[in-house]
Amino acid sequence: MSDIDPTDHALATIASILEHPEAPPETEKFASVDEDLVVDEQPLVPQHPADADGYSKLGPGPMAALRFKWTVQRGDEGLYYVHETIGEYSTPVVSGPMSGEAAVQFVDERESEAHRRFEVLRDEIANRSSVSDIVRKGEV
Repeated sequence: MSDIDPTDHALATIASILEHPEAPPETEKFASVDEDLVVDEQPLVPQHPADADGYSKLGPGPMAALRFKWTVQRGDEGLYYVHETIGEYSTPVVSGPMSGEAAVQFVDERESEAHRRFEVLRDEIANRSSVSDIVRKGEV
């Protein structure tokens, strides 16, 4: 068996997409900001372990088909499970059982690690692109 982490493959794919992004569609530019705009404030972390059911976070990436999602679900016995998916239609990898607090912490750690790894891959690809541009121009 291989020790290759599927997370690395998904993050590398996302990062390679960012290397050659499509041009964004033209958007209207607004001269003023609506000062009456109200944003609903919700806590990122549930206030109580009982609130853990349904707690969810998305990983990095420009495409939903490659984006990680972690969702906490309460089991029949009162313990919690974390469902981790890549894209909308993948079969979840389930971790647990654990307490509500542990499940929320698990989701937060996985999401943070995915963002960290994504940034490392994106920077690595950007650096490779810069070096290959210099080599192509004959500056090395």
